[in-house]
Amino acid sequence: MRAIDAGILICTECHELNKQDPDADEQTCTRCGALVHARRPNSLMRTWALLITAAILYVPANLLPIMTASSLGQGDPSTIMSGVIQLAQHGMYPIAAVVFIASILVPTFKLIGIGLLLFSVQRRQPLSAQQRIIMYRFIEFIGRWSMLDIFVIAILVAVVNFGRFASVEANLGAVAFASVVILTMLAAVTFDPRLIWDNTESDDDDE
Repeated sequence: MRAIDAGILICTECHELNKQDPDADEQTCTRCGALVHARRPNSLMRTWALLITAAILYVPANLLPIMTASSLGQGDPSTIMSGVIQLAQHGMYPIAAVVFIASILVPTFKLIGIGLLLFSVQRRQPLSAQQRIIMYRFIEFIGRWSMLDIFVIAILVAVVNFGRFASVEANLGAVAFASVVILTMLAAVTFDPRLIWDNTESDDDDE
């Protein structure tokens, strides 16, 4: 049985259990005073908006140069994939693999995973609640590793600054990539995981 079936609302701020008042238009938490809802208002709409924006920015994030490393006044801009290829060509395969996973696979999986999660919840697709919650928790877990490239660039820009001898500059690709990471993290936050359990019974009936 779900909490909502028992007339209980959970505060998203302090996690206090509140007895639902069917006559109240708005209800506040008895502990912290925050507004409580059976489900987050417009959760699916907000998550879709963030996800679509992130998907649009994902294209320039991978096509535009993410940074330019110059040595003795000469340097070529590098995209994420070209950086991975250069690392592999120099024999730094573990680092290349880490960058590829964190900067290519993780954002791609998050975009596809959140999209599938939204579609399965909204369209009642045949995914069990257990499969959905595992996917949601995994998306939340891997989200923090997507900023690896941005951290590396920020450190290089701050440390490697020797004028004409050597320098590193961030390019527009870094801005687009950081925007994708932030938007996907916000999409995971705005999605209400309680929606996963709302159509569990219908899913079980279809199996």
